Amino acid sequence: MAYKILFFLCFIGVIYVKEIGERLKETRESIGISIEEAAEDLKMRPTQIENIESGNMKAFKDVFYLKYFIRDYSKYLGLDYEDMVDEFNEYLFDYTSKISMDDIKKAKKHAKKEKDKKKISSPYTLERKRSFAIPPIVIYIFILFIILMVVYYVFSNIHHDDFVEENVVYVVSEEATLL
Repeated sequence: MAYKILFFLCFIGVIYVKEIGERLKETRESIGISIEEAAEDLKMRPTQIENIESGNMKAFKDVFYLKYFIRDYSKYLGLDYEDMVDEFNEYLFDYTSKISMDDIKKAKKHAKKEKDKKKISSPYTLERKRSFAIPPIVIYIFILFIILMVVYYVFSNIHHDDFVEENVVYVVSEEATLL
């Protein structure tokens, strides 16, 4: 969604970003820091510094990257980075509140088409849909039921007495009768 906002921002209101960039450039030059030195210290490319200073928003993939680059760059130069980010946020808010709903719907449709287009069809990345999904709790209950049935069957056969009186043969000895 952020790149869609960037797309709209590139057409309108670049002047305000140029003002932020010019203020950063003036501060950098007054301190005597070169673009290459600032880029090296901030771990950025020199072209990114140049694009920030010229207000070239098209060079950035995402508005939020630009926002954080502005924050880091202004902090590096000793400016009040919170004010710079607030100014940039105000600019974003002012612009995005002027975007019509039709433009937002068009951007969503365009993004959906792009997303559908970029899907990779590899056997390793395909998501397989289940036709019938059994919740795990049902499976656990079924397994527990089977275990209980097996335990019941085993214990019912263990307690079954094989010596029923019908099968018992009594041996009576003569000595027992004499006593």
